[in-house]
Amino acid sequence: MRVAFAGTPDFALPALAALAAHHEIVGVLTQPDRPQGRGRHLGASPVKVAALARGFTLDQPLTLRDAAGRAALAAWAPDVLVVVAYGLLLPPAVLTLPRHGCLNIHASLLPRWRGAAPIQRAILAGDAESGVSIMQMDAGLDTGAVLLERRHALAPRETGGSLHDALAALGAEAIVAALAQVAQGTARARAQSAAGVTYAAKLAKAEARIDWSEDAAAIDRKVRAFNPWPVAETRLSGEQLRIFRAAPLPDTFVTEIDPKSAQMGSIVAVHDDFFAVRCGSGLLGVQEVQQPGRKPVPARDFSHAHRLLGVQLG
Repeated sequence: MRVAFAGTPDFALPALAALAAHHEIVGVLTQPDRPQGRGRHLGASPVKVAALARGFTLDQPLTLRDAAGRAALAAWAPDVLVVVAYGLLLPPAVLTLPRHGCLNIHASLLPRWRGAAPIQRAILAGDAESGVSIMQMDAGLDTGAVLLERRHALAPRETGGSLHDALAALGAEAIVAALAQVAQGTARARAQSAAGVTYAAKLAKAEARIDWSEDAAAIDRKVRAFNPWPVAETRLSGEQLRIFRAAPLPDTFVTEIDPKSAQMGSIVAVHDDFFAVRCGSGLLGVQEVQQPGRKPVPARDFSHAHRLLGVQLG
């Protein structure tokens, strides 16, 4: 099958590789180069780097809303356009251009978590499972009929990074299976249910700030969901302190300072592998942190360099 591909970040790479192993990639669309890093130099997207390395024809239109922006895609004459975290809206003229339309790999079990950040939102909400949906794209926001889905049970300590990698691999397998059904004429799309619709809003860095009045389980989910980006953070002596790893402590945990007499955000115990912070409900054991301009370090190293017992975070 003649497949055009549209994607931008790392999440799209396993799908591109899987499709290239089974189909003819007639062209790749990706976002224009953007300023990156502290120097704000123009940098290529991961998909662009991969496409050039494989020798694929590449186009980086600013928009697909006009004929000029769609010219390359039209010239490729694809049977199907596979879209994975591309980042540009597809107008009706693109949706109807390929013979089999446009298929999207979405990192959730639709209609739950339509939108930009389904991976992190699933962890934040405490979902027991996630997955990928292969969706026939339409004019709505992730509202199209679903051809195929694959489920993934969330691990107890699942992070945004680990779930990202698991769903990227699952999506690659699923799109190959879905295209096989399309080619054989056996694909059966089902409309999404009107019940259970939720939206995964784009992540904002401001969300990463920890509110110690929340319960320890909720803060733990934030730490895991925002690892590796944007990374949960608090303040220590007025300076940013990023938290990469943490876990709720059991109710039977014995502290050096009585949590009932301590303010929320206070460090009430310091152990070799973690330090305990009083939350709105329960205690959080912080295991790995990072100060500005430094590398992440285990709590053991951090506690040896700082007096932490009784210190207030927040």
